[in-house]
Amino acid sequence: MRGEAVVFQTKFAQAVRLIGDLAKVFAKTPILVVADSWFGNKGLLLPLRAALGPRAHLLSRLRVNAALYAPPTPTPGASGRPRKYGARLGNAAQLAITLRGEARAYTLNLYGGVREVMAVDRLVMLKTLRCQVHVVWVFRKTQWIALVTTDLTLTGPQIVEYYGARWKIEAGFREIKQEIGSAETQTRNPDAVTNHLNFCMAAATITWIYGAHLHEAPARRYATNKRTEYAFGDLRRSLAKDLGGRGFGIDCQAGGNPTRNSLIATVMDLVA
Repeated sequence: MRGEAVVFQTKFAQAVRLIGDLAKVFAKTPILVVADSWFGNKGLLLPLRAALGPRAHLLSRLRVNAALYAPPTPTPGASGRPRKYGARLGNAAQLAITLRGEARAYTLNLYGGVREVMAVDRLVMLKTLRCQVHVVWVFRKTQWIALVTTDLTLTGPQIVEYYGARWKIEAGFREIKQEIGSAETQTRNPDAVTNHLNFCMAAATITWIYGAHLHEAPARRYATNKRTEYAFGDLRRSLAKDLGGRGFGIDCQAGGNPTRNSLIATVMDLVA
């Protein structure tokens, strides 16, 4: 492109670059990256800390076979290098069985409602991240999950709520792919791919801004007695209905100067 070879990056490298760009805006603010288990390892944390320093933290789901260790105990007078890890406690699945009886109930804001969650937490050492971490086991009737973070200032309930909020990101991916159409692009030029995705995200943002200014919620296509919240698709259909036949074309005055910005018109057509 433009006489230069296109350099492709791994997912980790792209993530570190994008998070680094965001972190520049908040130069002194701690950065907490909430990710799924695929990103929850040293492949992301180590280069991220190399770029941002100790203010970079990770919160992720812990794999069931991840081995956990007790913090090292100082041994005065012992020769050699101090130990980095204490005794092996077992993996996440084994500790879930051991600690289930110690779980206590917490009332948390999760998935748009107030829910009661049974959880127990521990400070342990994790070799895959090469540091001390805070692990929270969340128990359901027949299942459980373990969450891990390098930010030791977070409480157990905060860890659960922050990870629960990550689901809105997954919902956002679905919105821009299926409702806006980001997955339908046939572009191969890197600039075109980036521009198309940026336009799709802008369209999704405009749709939610439109929804925030509605006096009443739009009608749900799939309404049920147990669920009253509207979906992004309902909001987009309401916007399209509002526009009707007028659209977002460019009006020209007698002098030939358009009264509407062509870029805004293009974005709004994409939304509709």
